[in-house]
Amino acid sequence: MNKVFLIGRLTRDPELRYTGSNTAVATFSLAVNRNFTNANGEREADFINIVVWRKQAENVKNYLSQGSQVAIDGRIQTRTYDDQNGQRRYVTEVVADNVEFLGSKGSSNNMNTNVNATTNVNSVGSQPRNTTNPTPYDFGSNPEPKGTDVDSNPFADFGSSIEISDDELPF
Repeated sequence: MNKVFLIGRLTRDPELRYTGSNTAVATFSLAVNRNFTNANGEREADFINIVVWRKQAENVKNYLSQGSQVAIDGRIQTRTYDDQNGQRRYVTEVVADNVEFLGSKGSSNNMNTNVNATTNVNSVGSQPRNTTNPTPYDFGSNPEPKGTDVDSNPFADFGSSIEISDDELPF
């Protein structure tokens, strides 16, 4: 099994190139903190080369920059090539299957969201509610509970506490 999961920050802006068959490939380096501190009490990081292909490579180039925080899942790959001096070089890198954008350089570890943002769109879109002929999507005249609006930010309440009674727990 060859599976890698990483969370870290970009150490440089992604570089986007195209192969001879016009396939997009982006490369960047990811700084990933170690889980422990060194003898001086400082946290060290590993700098890992990442390769992303196709549409996701173009998205990485367009939306990420140095300092952006990302989560990556992929696989480790080792390849070899001969440099200009004819010496064989070995490269170990992570080929990303999925890149999740977590935040920018200035954001905290939480998602970069506006908690006070509100919208006026109901769960069926911007259509007014049908009160005479109910449909399966008609929820009555009560306002929609938070989180059911398809256009709202699902992380708007990220980090706030959730109140659950013992009756609601499945165990």
